[in-house]
Amino acid sequence: MLYIFIPIFLFFSHVAIGKATLNAIPDVIKSSDLMPEITASSWLLVDYETGWILGEENADRIIEPASLTKLMTSYLVFEALVDQEIKLTDEAYISKAAWQTGGSRMFLPVDTHVTIGDLVKGLIIQSGNDASVALAEHLGGSEADFVKKMNRMAKKLGMKNTHFMNSNGLPHEDHYSSTRDMTILSLSLIERFPQYYPYYSQKEFTYNNITQRNRNTLLWRDPSVDGIKTGYTQGAGYCLIGSAKREGMRLVAVVAGASSKKQRANMVQSLLQFGFGAYETLMLYESGSQVKSLPLWMGNVDKAKVGSMDPLSILFPQGQSEKLSAVLRLPDSLEAPLARGTEVGFMNIKFAGEAVMERSLHVVEDYIEGSLFDKLMSSVKRFLH
Repeated sequence: MLYIFIPIFLFFSHVAIGKATLNAIPDVIKSSDLMPEITASSWLLVDYETGWILGEENADRIIEPASLTKLMTSYLVFEALVDQEIKLTDEAYISKAAWQTGGSRMFLPVDTHVTIGDLVKGLIIQSGNDASVALAEHLGGSEADFVKKMNRMAKKLGMKNTHFMNSNGLPHEDHYSSTRDMTILSLSLIERFPQYYPYYSQKEFTYNNITQRNRNTLLWRDPSVDGIKTGYTQGAGYCLIGSAKREGMRLVAVVAGASSKKQRANMVQSLLQFGFGAYETLMLYESGSQVKSLPLWMGNVDKAKVGSMDPLSILFPQGQSEKLSAVLRLPDSLEAPLARGTEVGFMNIKFAGEAVMERSLHVVEDYIEGSLFDKLMSSVKRFLH
């Protein structure tokens, strides 16, 4: 087994990374900066790239998700679009049930047909409960059957404290979630649907000659904020999931149970400001990038490229990149055939000498067996080696 010490700063790049599983930030990585005082009933701040929780309080407390529910509705709509089960140009029928849904509305005319594209905008930008029901009926046949899909997806994503009873978040005693679960959903949505996520940054939408502004006021305050969703019911209080990206670093902050619209916006902004001020991110490798090459026996080439199949990023306190290092654990050589993605070793990332992250290393290309002559020469070289 080959062990290689690597100074992290040699591998800087600017490539985005996907969602990681939520985990507590390692103690050695924690910044000494003071977390802002948050008076909401529950909240959570997470680094998107690593999935490290930078701060939380009552994150597993049961809450009314209110219109944060619409994140799951849009998640399933986006999945259907990606799977080509529907298209944005398809038209959905507006039933009486959708038309008469109370609360925030897109003001859909009953017994008409509206494109999926307009309904998605009405759902996300205008937070239309009627749009939510119309989409649920179109995808599920009925809202009740669509809700079953919502709950199945919640379970699949690991949202352990969530149960849905409708597609829009109107109050029901068996309709609940938590800030942790809503964070899990948000991270997955950003990762899986980058082509549709920009809907959440649109500031207004006009339909049926009615213009409504996005209720996320942070979109006007901070140009780095690009989502995600607000919610309110009397039982839930004021809720907000905010996400912002600065210099390749994305943070997601969730606040539930605030006392006003202004307070929820101020608290999410305070959490984001803390995160960006206390930490920075270093992108180590893009997807499929080479970390090292190893001798390859019995193949049509002599070397195999080994690297990371997924983008790899690390978060650390501001100005302390010199404390980062990595150790590669790899075999001395490899033997063909090898399929792209075959795991062959590990990278251990350290901060101040303490291990903080481990990631698998893989063969980043396909390697086939060589010709009879190639294998004969390889056998000779291997014997001499």
